[in-house]
Amino acid sequence: MKSQYFVAILFGMALYWMYLLYEPFLLVMTIAALLAISTASVQSYFEQLFGSKFYAAMLSSILLGLLFFAPLGYFLATITIKLNSIDMDTLIKIQAFIKHLIENPPEFLNFLKPYLGDSMGDMHIKDISAAALSIAAKIGAYSAGFVKNAVLVVIFYFFSQYYGNTIVTFLKRIVHMSARESNILSRELSSVMSVVFYSIIATAAFEGALFGLAISYMGQNGLLFGIMYGFSSLIPIVGGVLMWVPFMIYEFAIGNSSNAIFIAVYSVMVIAIIADTFIKPMIIKEINTRLLDEDDAKLNELVIFFAILAGLSTFGFWGMILGPAITAFFLTILKLFEARSNECDGII
Repeated sequence: MKSQYFVAILFGMALYWMYLLYEPFLLVMTIAALLAISTASVQSYFEQLFGSKFYAAMLSSILLGLLFFAPLGYFLATITIKLNSIDMDTLIKIQAFIKHLIENPPEFLNFLKPYLGDSMGDMHIKDISAAALSIAAKIGAYSAGFVKNAVLVVIFYFFSQYYGNTIVTFLKRIVHMSARESNILSRELSSVMSVVFYSIIATAAFEGALFGLAISYMGQNGLLFGIMYGFSSLIPIVGGVLMWVPFMIYEFAIGNSSNAIFIAVYSVMVIAIIADTFIKPMIIKEINTRLLDEDDAKLNELVIFFAILAGLSTFGFWGMILGPAITAFFLTILKLFEARSNECDGII
């Protein structure tokens, strides 16, 4: 047996066992690496500011934990407490309001009355309470899992930032890819991920703040529900509806018709139409302009939209990062194949 075949077999065996060893951490390691790619410019700025890669990576990791994971952790903990201490009288009022709405629907929904009536007839307040407690238990379990994954992501993010250049340099040496091709791959993936990451953070924070202000005006926890709306807004099309419709039903159920109408009109007119339709594209365009040079990759907004939608459907919460990354990587590989084909045609 030739020595190179023997080395290849050993490498395959080592790779297989490495996969078995680190398989539980592959997702969080991938997320951490993508986040490190997305925030490479921030890491570079901190390195110039402190003159130390270690302190720069440490500060970047702390900021990631505070800005990205702390709000979601606060939401999960608070909503679990609220669901466990839910008021039965409020549930009864909500049930009565929904039952009345089903029995006397608007004219354009009369065709649904038989189906809705049957489903409501089987629903009792004990069932609703049990469902709420079940949801609270699931959220509590998810909170524990999320905290564990969040800590691992931050740890792997730190090492990705601290050893990132060393790892990339090593990969460039062992991969049979020209310096130009490797630079194209890293530059385009980094530029796309930066735009996606900062766009997600900026638009979610902006829309969450708008909803939080409205909820604070109604006497509710603006910070909690602003965070909830911000993350819900990441779900294309129906994200915001998942937040303001339950609030509208709740306010109608307890007799606050003016608040219910206000939150519905405000959510549709101010957030959905003005902020989401007009201001959000301006934010993304501004981020594109500031982050990308003329030679950098620029994914069409529609492609990014479907990439996030597909990622959320396939991978859940982390899909908003994985979807665009996989799409950008695939399109970049296609560009490299196209460039190589053109070179071969030119040689022939």
